[in-house]
Amino acid sequence: MQRSHTRRDDAGEGEATADAPHRIIPADAPGRDGDEESLDGWGFRDSEFIVRADGSVLLTGSRYALSGLELPDLLPWIRNVMGVDFPVADTHDSVYPPDLPAPRESPGFLGAVGQILTSDAVSADPLVRLRHGHGHTLEEIYAIRYGRLERVPDLVVFPASEAEVIALVEAAARHDVCLVPYGGGTNVTDALRCPAGEERTIVSVDLGRMNRILWIDPVNLMACIEAGAVGRHLQAGLAGHGFTMGHEPDSVEFSTLGGWIATHASGMKKNRYGNIEDLVLDLHVVTARGAISRPTVAPRESVGIDPRRWMFGSEGSLGIITRAVVKIFPLPEVARYDAVIFPGFEEGVSFLYDLTREAAPPASVRLVDNLQFQLSQTLKPRATGFRGLLRRAEKLFVTGVRGFDPRRMVACTLLYEGSRRQVKAEESAVRRLARRHGGMRAGEENGRRGYQLTFGIAYIRDFVMKHYILGESFETSVPWSGVLALCENVKGRLAAEHAARGLPGRPFVTCRVTQVYQTGVCVYFYFGFYHKGVERPAEVFAELERAARDEILRSGGSLSHHHGVGKLRSRFLPRVFSPAALEWAAEVKRAVDPGNLFGIANQSLRGAARDD
Repeated sequence: MQRSHTRRDDAGEGEATADAPHRIIPADAPGRDGDEESLDGWGFRDSEFIVRADGSVLLTGSRYALSGLELPDLLPWIRNVMGVDFPVADTHDSVYPPDLPAPRESPGFLGAVGQILTSDAVSADPLVRLRHGHGHTLEEIYAIRYGRLERVPDLVVFPASEAEVIALVEAAARHDVCLVPYGGGTNVTDALRCPAGEERTIVSVDLGRMNRILWIDPVNLMACIEAGAVGRHLQAGLAGHGFTMGHEPDSVEFSTLGGWIATHASGMKKNRYGNIEDLVLDLHVVTARGAISRPTVAPRESVGIDPRRWMFGSEGSLGIITRAVVKIFPLPEVARYDAVIFPGFEEGVSFLYDLTREAAPPASVRLVDNLQFQLSQTLKPRATGFRGLLRRAEKLFVTGVRGFDPRRMVACTLLYEGSRRQVKAEESAVRRLARRHGGMRAGEENGRRGYQLTFGIAYIRDFVMKHYILGESFETSVPWSGVLALCENVKGRLAAEHAARGLPGRPFVTCRVTQVYQTGVCVYFYFGFYHKGVERPAEVFAELERAARDEILRSGGSLSHHHGVGKLRSRFLPRVFSPAALEWAAEVKRAVDPGNLFGIANQSLRGAARDD
């Protein structure tokens, strides 16, 4: 058993001392890896889709399975599906960076900050301010590329400890400053968009320097991690000691532990490890009323109303999460991919339903509809020689011998993680149930490729934006009995709304099932349309997305499964909560933060200064 070798004063919860000699204190933080992230779009700066001279598409860099591969079929397929013959040379070129509103200064607060932080931990640089004033909704990215944001933070600070966060919050209260917690900036709900009417100085509190794994407890399988730890660094840091947290959202490369808690996140491997609320045992929060913390961590407690639980889904409105104690797991003995194809989406959903009833689902199970299956085929590289012959033979067997219709067939990708015995049992159950529903194994390589496509595909939205196509994803959860109807209703509603507005071509609407439960599933939709010649295209997209959300609620779906509410969906809250529930939330905000110190106004939550 490894033993600790360093004591950290802020490790908390009985740091590795004589009281807990078995705890490991990592010598170094997972740390930033020096990789530069894009400022005007998703992902790393060295990775983007480009069009080559021959019309094929290529993802630059070397980070992903797609990187460096020629994709000759992508653009022809997009033109065919969307019914528009756009020329490659006709591009909508970005004007980034946009003009920014002048910063609103608070000399008193700035003076106080100078006593708390070093000079390199404070920035009023325009590009830094801009990046901290938006997330990754389509409307925000469109605004920074082709328009402007009405309001962005006036100052950005980078605390390196909880003590500095406490001092910053106290100074902000004294000088009537608005604070906005910032993690990875990956939200897709307008959660970071600053209220245009905010008259106070807005200060973004970037937790990127609070990214350490404070301790690892290999006996009790827990770890204490600072809230600014980015997913990819957190994974590497834990893996170096033989452990994993198992939480892997699509944004894991850039999102943070604090952001996962604040948005009530879910991950692709939740079947094995749980959602974020299943993984967090304790957390520390700095609020306008002071710090919320506990001296010890227990496996489970019944201790009355627990204010820590209010932070799940709080979206920056109640305080700043500084660290959390989470469950960890030994790295799995086996991690193996697989894929199954089904004759149609209905058969795939029936397979998933039986999987939750008769077996333990693998760590990750995801079912894509036919249009997404077609997209995955266009993202295969050019095949020549023997590889080309093999691909044609496989296609002939699937469509000819097995009789799968290319216009209906769908694919399910799976990831198994666990002991050899556990994985073997799960694989056996999957194959048995797949056969019951007409499924056919597509192999480990297709499973690996399908799982990893998630990270590369994320760059497509910003690529097609250059070609006058606006597209974005949105999600929901729905009981099993409503899955098929909801998918069809939302697709039909978007098609009707698209036609009613006389928009060019055809809409791109597709969906996939990404998480399964005993009671239902999470459904991810992808929607896009061609907008050359359309006035106010981002506003039109927002109208269509709201129509889709309306249809989701009408069809029995949830307001969100894991993206959260932010400002994007706050107008729908009266449809999912009773008036008493909404007032309860508002009263909690007013009680915890009466001066609206954390005034980002997500979920329309605003404090109100009291007379007492």
